Amino acid sequence: MRRSVILLAVTVAVTVAVAVAALGLSVSAAPQTGRSAFETAGAPEIRNRVDELVFAKLKTLNLQPAAVCADAVYLRRVYLDTIGTLPAADEARAFLDDRSPAKRRALIDRLIERPEFADYWAMRWSDVLRVKSEFPINLWPNAVQAYHRWIRTSLRDNVPFDRFVRDLLTSNGSNFRVPPVNFYRAVQGKEPYSIASAVALVLMGVRTDDWPRERLTDMSVFFAQIGYKATGEWKEEIVFFDPEKPLPGASTGAPREVTFPDGTKGRILPGQDPREVFAAWLTAPANPFLARAVVNRLWCWIVGRGIVHEPDDIRADNPPSNPALLAYLEKELVASRFNLRHVVTLILDSTTYQLSAIPRAVSDEAEANFAHAFVRSLDAEVLIDAINQVTGGTEEYSSAIPEPYTFIPPDQRSIALADGSITSAFLETFGRSPRDTGLAGERNTRPSAAQRLYMLNSADIQRKLQQGGKLAALMQGRKDPRDMVSTLYLAILSRYPSEDELKTVGAYLQQGAANRRGAGLDIAWALLNTAEFRYRH
Repeated sequence: MRRSVILLAVTVAVTVAVAVAALGLSVSAAPQTGRSAFETAGAPEIRNRVDELVFAKLKTLNLQPAAVCADAVYLRRVYLDTIGTLPAADEARAFLDDRSPAKRRALIDRLIERPEFADYWAMRWSDVLRVKSEFPINLWPNAVQAYHRWIRTSLRDNVPFDRFVRDLLTSNGSNFRVPPVNFYRAVQGKEPYSIASAVALVLMGVRTDDWPRERLTDMSVFFAQIGYKATGEWKEEIVFFDPEKPLPGASTGAPREVTFPDGTKGRILPGQDPREVFAAWLTAPANPFLARAVVNRLWCWIVGRGIVHEPDDIRADNPPSNPALLAYLEKELVASRFNLRHVVTLILDSTTYQLSAIPRAVSDEAEANFAHAFVRSLDAEVLIDAINQVTGGTEEYSSAIPEPYTFIPPDQRSIALADGSITSAFLETFGRSPRDTGLAGERNTRPSAAQRLYMLNSADIQRKLQQGGKLAALMQGRKDPRDMVSTLYLAILSRYPSEDELKTVGAYLQQGAANRRGAGLDIAWALLNTAEFRYRH
């Protein structure tokens, strides 16, 4: 009963518009006119070329952009979208108390340099690249660890993406010792058609299901001479260019004319690895396929919706909502020599990214053209890490495969899990990607009753609250109820409580003065169960 009362009190204190949007319900089509703690005053201002292109399109559609989000909203949003991690209470306090007008940009620069940046973005790319040891991918744990480490290291070191792609496409060697060759091992099927379809999906953002057979046949030629050879080590496999395999349509001693997916022609010389020819075409600065696919994915991962949506369904009859914006981001990626961080920074520093999730008008057109921010469920790994960060709890993961047995240290964060086969009841309930196909839709962020019941009733959540120790340490020595409430809000929601919340929650804390720790844990439990905690907004 006590917890029901405090949950109701705290939930009522959360802004209605954000809560309604987070629950996926319809909001009145009437424009929002009142200000809230989640918005700033004044009209949105153009910060960079991204904003010029987005706002120009909104103007042609007679759509008004939302207000710019408040500092607390931006703080939490940019932490989650950049490093998949909540700010600590002290970090939140420092940012919110900082009066520097350039603090948002400075925060982006700091976050990109943190180790969690590589962890979080490696998780994103591992979904696409199907980093998984068990069925149906069957990379096996040794290969998974090597592959994930290579992906993470490439992101940490900001390896140019065109070089990353060339290594994926052209490497040769053991899947245990030359990590990029696992790209081919992760394809369900070793025939050239299957490989061509996987390359198109991952690196071109294109689904080949509706391609003319001739077009897929032309592309499969580039992957017709991939060889696979077992070694004496169990589950190890050598992936290599095998010139002994016949190249379809080739004449002995003569160049083989080939057709690229865009219809242009090329040649494979005798003895030349066809993958190198394809990689050179795909990564050429003038070729739009790779740059378009990657910037569209980055935009979708950060903003919540692709400029072409879904991000892996680029085709003529699914045009971008803002062609000029997509073209600009493509150009920036190429001009920066395929520097992913450059594009990420452009997006994060734009006013478009910083708009409130409270729309001025609700319509499909406003959503497709980024007139407001999107309210989205936290990814399963991000959510459990956030709960553990707040409570001081840990997760225990292990592999069901006995040889080699995979043990994950309890202090390792879930966003750093390498293997898509290692899961838990929590991760499955909250929609972690199974990494079976590489499709974006495999990750399920739709809310469910099972998720709500888990947060409310799970003994695991209760154990973390009571035994984790982090909350007790935060509350220790804080005799002033207002100070304790503020600290809990900063740790869990990354903002200061409003005056109404201070009164409501502070009164509950004072009623439980005889058991201040228990009352504080009740408040923490209530905050963890708010839509504001469980969603990006």
